[in-house]
Amino acid sequence: MDLTLNKSELENRGFTVLEDVFSDDQIDHMINLIGKVDTSKETFRKSADLFAIRQFLKEVPEIDKLILTTRFKRIIDNLFGKDYFIVKSIYFDKPGQSNWFVSYHQDLTISVDKKADVVGYSKWTRKENHFAVQPPLNLLEQIYTIRIHLDETDENNGALRVVPGSHLKGVYRAEDINWSEETEHLCKVPKGGVMIMKPLLLHSSSRTTNNQKRRVIHIELCDQELHNELKWIERINLQ
Repeated sequence: MDLTLNKSELENRGFTVLEDVFSDDQIDHMINLIGKVDTSKETFRKSADLFAIRQFLKEVPEIDKLILTTRFKRIIDNLFGKDYFIVKSIYFDKPGQSNWFVSYHQDLTISVDKKADVVGYSKWTRKENHFAVQPPLNLLEQIYTIRIHLDETDENNGALRVVPGSHLKGVYRAEDINWSEETEHLCKVPKGGVMIMKPLLLHSSSRTTNNQKRRVIHIELCDQELHNELKWIERINLQ
């Protein structure tokens, strides 16, 4: 598996796309398992525009066996390194009729088990059964996000738009984007493909216009432990 080009894209542009990581049968099996879960738990979010499952790998039994395949782990080893582990997993279902729009932003927070007064951790918020916090920049720089696409995604059903290279500029607010210097790239991903990105990459998502679903499994990985008073709310080893 030669991922040299993908690794270069990821480090320099902040994202890369791999096609055919999962077969149609694997994706259909995942969708079937998701359809059987009890959606009454507090980790589930339901609205007309969005259905989401937080701590997804814990909440959907057997889904880990379909996702954490030998091929998937080899991609992680080759692109990131062997010390990475999962720190967050979310399932997003953006329905075909959804008007859900997300403006340009970076993913600046992580999910932890409790609130603690520690240096470098700020902007605390409470979300359901966990806390979200902005950690030190050097930790954010070590996180990667893998987005597994259960549907073909393009400009008509909310494919991500990104600003290539923006992950290299630290905390970069949307209102500070200089469009005379920056460019926008649309990340089309086929069913069964994955988009891999740095959370500091500026990204946005448009409304759906073709009445087609956009279902995505979002997994974040890191190779760093937190301050000794904090724990990742969701930590899953890959080895």
